[in-house]
Amino acid sequence: MTHRIMIQGAGSNVGKSLLVAGLCRHFTRLGMTVRPFKPQNMSNNAAVATGGEIGRAQALQARACGVAPHVDMNPVLLKPESETGAQVIVQGKRLTTVKARDYAALKPQLMAPVLDSFRRLQEQSDLVIVEGAGSPAEVNLRAGDIANMGFARAADVPVILTGDIDRGGVIAQLVGTQAVLDPADAAMIRGFLINKFRGDPRLFDEGYRLIEARTGWPGLGVIPWFPNAHRLPAEDAADLGGTRGSGQFLIAVPHLNRIANFDDLDPLAQEPGVTLRIVKPGQPLPVEADLIILPGSKATIADLAHFRAQGWDIDLAAALRRGARVLGLCGGYQMLGGEIADPEGIEGKPGSVPGLGLLDLTTVMTADKRVTETEALHPASGTRVKGYEIHLGRTEGPDRARPMFTVNGQPEGALRADGRVMGSYLHGMFTEDAFRRAFLASLGATPGNASYDQTVEETLDALADHLAAHVDCEGLLRLA
Repeated sequence: MTHRIMIQGAGSNVGKSLLVAGLCRHFTRLGMTVRPFKPQNMSNNAAVATGGEIGRAQALQARACGVAPHVDMNPVLLKPESETGAQVIVQGKRLTTVKARDYAALKPQLMAPVLDSFRRLQEQSDLVIVEGAGSPAEVNLRAGDIANMGFARAADVPVILTGDIDRGGVIAQLVGTQAVLDPADAAMIRGFLINKFRGDPRLFDEGYRLIEARTGWPGLGVIPWFPNAHRLPAEDAADLGGTRGSGQFLIAVPHLNRIANFDDLDPLAQEPGVTLRIVKPGQPLPVEADLIILPGSKATIADLAHFRAQGWDIDLAAALRRGARVLGLCGGYQMLGGEIADPEGIEGKPGSVPGLGLLDLTTVMTADKRVTETEALHPASGTRVKGYEIHLGRTEGPDRARPMFTVNGQPEGALRADGRVMGSYLHGMFTEDAFRRAFLASLGATPGNASYDQTVEETLDALADHLAAHVDCEGLLRLA
């Protein structure tokens, strides 16, 4: 019989994704065949998997298991396109775009593919570790739920509830969750974890015993703060912000409303010669920046309007005059052109808008979505890059005659004639150590010698060690 356990949170951002990744690596190292699973995810940080696209966190968890990511690991992915609407990806493929108020009517038909994917993972593994979404305490969303207790009960998966002590009120988080749950839902919870403790965990002994007494759930551990979490790809844009690194080469990145695939930035942030600054709305882009990266976006036209509303187009022009370079990735690449046309109303009202005009290109939005892994050559350095593409729209124009990359001899991306403005649809380019070093060196930065992939692997191992030391993993497996 396949073991299965579900990690749910008493709130959002309590660390569920990293806990699942660390547990996946721990049990995999014990010789078990382990698979991650998240019934429903909401994220614009997606990864290419066998069969389509899934949330970035599930791709990392698959890596922790030592297997390639598959769409069954995240059968429903919601990609927000506005404050009230999201694209719905089912088993890797775009199904539709719905308003939040209409999603409730759609959910009942999504349970079947969710259970179908879960069944296939069970058939190929000794242990499936399931990650919930948000919190089961959001009982106003319980009807038709596929993300938390609705799934747990439908698939008969025992639940471990996790609280975040760093944000405060963890006793109320856990005890309060039990208080508001339907008794049949509460009965699915078989234990709890306390995450992100700073200081001596023994100081929480009394609170730990109180939670056990009030809920009747056994505690499975108090997990200290894991300081190297930033070395792993983040899934939530809320985790972005501030300045990372202290190198002399300044890279500035505007925080777009619908920023997507922002883990593109992680390898750069870990370079010792680089300072990576995420610029929040309302703040100016630093004109002294050496490189400004326009990141991916789930809503290019809306984010371009947002970009202009911050005055960032003016800042960008000033930075260019001072000698900065500009790189656009995916949606950011589309913004750099002269025009973005959306004749079918893919992103909203049909029409077209002027781009930033820094590349002689035009983008036309189309309904056919390109989701693929891509191997490319960077002609300027002679290095090869393995990355991926996830985008709507096609981009053409004279500057494509100077491609940033070639793919099977065909141009990919574009360069301005002076080489100071460049763009590409290729995500993940900076994970390739040779390319990253060559690229940074060409711009005057001093690259380091670290391997990004090795850093991720070492961090996953350290996370597994961390959890093995502070979680009753044997007890957790018995509950599964």
